[in-house]
Amino acid sequence: MQYKASLETYAGRIREVVIGREKKLLRIGGADTFPFHSFEGSLPNPPQFALEVYDTEPEGWSKGALEPFKDVVADPVRWARKCVENYGAELVCLQLLSTDPGGKNTSAEEAAELTRQVMEAINVPLIVYGSGADKKDLVVLSKVAEVCSGGNLLLGPLKKENYEEIARAALEYGHCIIAQAFLDINLQKELHIKLCKFFPVDKIVIDPLSAALGYGMEYGFSIMERIKQVGIVHKDAMMQMPIIANLGKECWKTKEAKESERQGILWEGITALSLLLAGADVVVLRHPETYNLMKKLTRNKGSYSVPM
Repeated sequence: MQYKASLETYAGRIREVVIGREKKLLRIGGADTFPFHSFEGSLPNPPQFALEVYDTEPEGWSKGALEPFKDVVADPVRWARKCVENYGAELVCLQLLSTDPGGKNTSAEEAAELTRQVMEAINVPLIVYGSGADKKDLVVLSKVAEVCSGGNLLLGPLKKENYEEIARAALEYGHCIIAQAFLDINLQKELHIKLCKFFPVDKIVIDPLSAALGYGMEYGFSIMERIKQVGIVHKDAMMQMPIIANLGKECWKTKEAKESERQGILWEGITALSLLLAGADVVVLRHPETYNLMKKLTRNKGSYSVPM
């Protein structure tokens, strides 16, 4: 008797979010089944991977993480270009770390102008993360939205403390947003409900926060997996947004990654693959070799879309 796998189909679908502009468009999400389960449903868009760029020269990075960009880390525009032109990045994530009030406290105007320069210098979509300081991010990301008007950037993180002002600026100037709650599915949904009172639901991406392998990834995995289940299985409209995992910085600060470049690449790669299985649609990486590894794993024929 021939074995026939038991298949399940689901009522819900993750919304498709489009970032970038003109020929730089990138589609995120859109699935009506779980990651790698093409035998049960539709996976119209493969996972997307971004290489990160910092607006200030990195401090304390391991030699392995710094080596691929050592000639451009003092210039974020050249750094972004190298990600695209040398390493084939289809998506770049600009981390505005220098705006942190506890650090250099770069002004919103300066950060916005740099973002515009990076946006204009590359021919791929751009993700922009603030420093994570709620009050400063409000000012910085609102200004970035204005200066980069029409660029359809993906801006974040938006939290319950600052979401309204940033979201209204993103809406006015034509951008998508990243909604973030600290590893709590109920708070995440509450934030979405508030946002969707005035912001288009198909321009929101979820960041439930990500940790590295061996450093709390299990809890983040379970939250991410649950968000995906609620959206697809239970058809909860407030949880049907794509998910982003900003994990490069988390992986490369681990002691294991700092011990050797090869170990760091594998640490980042295993973390990325694990969170893809949990439901991540976009993954932010640091090392170009990890980027290439993840592209091979998910873009080769038969790897992401697996028939049965």
